Amino acid sequence: MIPAPSIPGLFITATSTGIGKTIITGAIARWLRADGRRVAVCKPVATGCVRRREGLVSEDAEYLAHCADTPHPLDLVCPVRYAEPLAPAVAVERAKTPVDYEAIARSIRIMSADADVLLVEGIGGILVPLDNTHTVLDLARALNYPVVVVADAALGTINHTLLTLHALRTADVPIAGVVINRYPAGTPGLAEESNPRAIEKIGKVPILSIVPEDTIDLSPSTGAPTPPAIASAIAQADWWTLATRSWNKD
Repeated sequence: MIPAPSIPGLFITATSTGIGKTIITGAIARWLRADGRRVAVCKPVATGCVRRREGLVSEDAEYLAHCADTPHPLDLVCPVRYAEPLAPAVAVERAKTPVDYEAIARSIRIMSADADVLLVEGIGGILVPLDNTHTVLDLARALNYPVVVVADAALGTINHTLLTLHALRTADVPIAGVVINRYPAGTPGLAEESNPRAIEKIGKVPILSIVPEDTIDLSPSTGAPTPPAIASAIAQADWWTLATRSWNKD
C-alpha cells in the first residue's frame, strides 16, 4: 500500500468519528515539541474539506500543522482531500478521484526527512473504507506504528473500544494504548467512572490518559493553545517512549 516510514511514530485512530482524534493528536504533538522533538504530522486522507483560494483545505490538518509548528505546506500534511463530509470511499466515488497512495507515501517521505517523530491521524474509525479495496486498518498496518485508540468516556464505549482493539489485533497491528477523551471530571456518572478500568482489564490494554471534557477552538488562526487540563492529562504518558520503544528502522 505505502512503505513503512523511516522514523518512529504513532498512528492515532478512534472508536468512531467525532471522538476528538485531532485534539488528542495536536496535544501529543505539542507534548513532543516541549520534549525537544522535531514533529511531523500527517492526515493522509480528509473529507469535508473547505474551499479556499489555494484549493481544498483540511481544517484538521491546519490545526495539526499549527500544533507541530511544521515547516511543510498543508498539501503535504494532508495530501488527499475531498470536499463532501462523507466516508472516504463514498467521497471517492462521488468525486471520481481515487485515493492517491503515492502522494501519501511522498508526503511521509518528505516530512520524515527533517523530523524525529511522525504522528499520523486516521479518519473516522479503524474500519472506515478509504476506497473499495482498502480501509484505515490497511493504512495502519502498512505504517506499522503503535496505534493510539481515542475512545469516548460515555456509555457504549466499552463495546466500541473492544471492537477496535479486536480489529487491530486480528491484523497484527501494534497497540500503544487507549486515551479516554471528554471525561466529565466534575460530574462523572457510574458508567464514566467504571469504563476506563473495564477497558483496561477486559481489553488487556493500558489506559494512557484520561482527558477531561473541555472546549477548544480548532481554528489555526486563533493560535488555539491546548487547554491546561487537556495538556496535563496528555502529559500522563511518555509519548516519545511509546513511539520509539518498539521502533526498528531495519
